[in-house]
Amino acid sequence: MNIIDNKTGVLLLNLGGPDSLEAVRPFLYNLFSDREIIRLGPSFLQKPIAWLISTFRSKKTIAMYRQIGNKSPILDLTTAQAEALEKALNREDETRITEPGTRFKVYIGMRYWRPFTETTVAQILEDNVDRLIVLTLYPHYSKATTGSSVSDLNTYIKNSDLDVMYINEWYDFPLYIDALAGLMAEGISEYKGEDFHLLFSAHSLPQSFIDEGDPYLDHIKSTIEMVIKRLGSKPYNYAGLQYQLSFQSKTGPVKWLEPSTEEAIEKLAESECRNLFVVPISFVSDHIETLYEIDILYKELADKYGIKLRRCKALNTSETFIHAMEQLVLDNMKEHDPGDKGFQGAR
Repeated sequence: MNIIDNKTGVLLLNLGGPDSLEAVRPFLYNLFSDREIIRLGPSFLQKPIAWLISTFRSKKTIAMYRQIGNKSPILDLTTAQAEALEKALNREDETRITEPGTRFKVYIGMRYWRPFTETTVAQILEDNVDRLIVLTLYPHYSKATTGSSVSDLNTYIKNSDLDVMYINEWYDFPLYIDALAGLMAEGISEYKGEDFHLLFSAHSLPQSFIDEGDPYLDHIKSTIEMVIKRLGSKPYNYAGLQYQLSFQSKTGPVKWLEPSTEEAIEKLAESECRNLFVVPISFVSDHIETLYEIDILYKELADKYGIKLRRCKALNTSETFIHAMEQLVLDNMKEHDPGDKGFQGAR
């Protein structure tokens, strides 16, 4: 039996982002309405409070998006990733595809803005897909990201006949590590012998999530350890790299993971760091966190302290990253038991 049939869909799950300045407030409302991310009082007050927060925050957030092209690039980049992945999966390869005309179709489902997962699922069902591989674009599992996105998806497919496989975490997938290492090595090479410090900046998470057993922080640390080890081997041979982990993009008054990236930059300035290479470790494409927070906000802060800040390129559509996603899909199809709709993980 072939591991691939011609009704195989791949669904990429991602956060989404406003596609215009007018979309900023409703995008924020959708985000803050999700109790998987943040609990705003009792459940019946979640949406009214989310409306207030999105209304008050929208002006400041719109100003940020004005500086990066008046919208989030996340849909354009995720679309490019989906197109590249679909092309890779459908390339002629006699070791993989054994029936003429076999094709994958790659879809995009966004959690908080268009194309919403609900709309995409309707299209998947209309296309008569009978096997669906769900690939989260969050390598590091958290209930606030993958957990929320999969829960949302399941509300729309629970009564369907789809054979669904979930790839919910892939923080230690070798080709993903290779993709990160390659982009980091490219950026590191620009220092040409100058001393520099590595700062891995991950999206923050409320400390309570970790205390309750969320594996996100452990996954982030494992990725960092693996990529540092990879950079120390051939062909890179970058041994003895100085690095640390910090967290960005916190929202609300609760305790979040520490140190913040701002605090880390200030501490590095005290230790007379003059060259800083920032690696956005939990992101697979550019969006406001890289283009505004790191490239503008943190760069200005670093300049203030006499630090020259460079950022590692995002994975976006790098060849190795697309190959990593392709292999994730194929590897998991080989392991998937068609009768087991509860398959989890990336191994």
